[in-house]
Amino acid sequence: MNKTILITGGVFGVLSIILGAFGAHGLKALISAESLQTFETGVRYQMYHAFLLLFIGAASFVSEKTKKIAYYLTVIGVLFFSGSIYGLATNSLSTFNFKSIGFITPIGGLFLIVAWILIIMDIIKNYPKND
Repeated sequence: MNKTILITGGVFGVLSIILGAFGAHGLKALISAESLQTFETGVRYQMYHAFLLLFIGAASFVSEKTKKIAYYLTVIGVLFFSGSIYGLATNSLSTFNFKSIGFITPIGGLFLIVAWILIIMDIIKNYPKND
């Protein structure tokens, strides 16, 4: 599972860089400044969670059960949160109305929050007491 978590974290990181560059260079002339800021928010949160996955994939003090649950929460959370933000920010460029699925953005955010809380609770419970 650790290898899958680390690879997913790396993929999310690479995609964040690609999407960030695309937003800064490719979308700049196509969407409003406000929409571009929204797009950048999705990129930023995706990168934060790429780092989170790299951390938990490498952490020996986080239980395997917590890693697995946090992994799925994070992946779904990034897809819902950042993915919907990308769609909403570029809504004017598409024939699909992403506003109709905008309700998944806060659901994705909630999944991300729960993943962080779960990891914190696991660290508190399992980290060696002598530190």
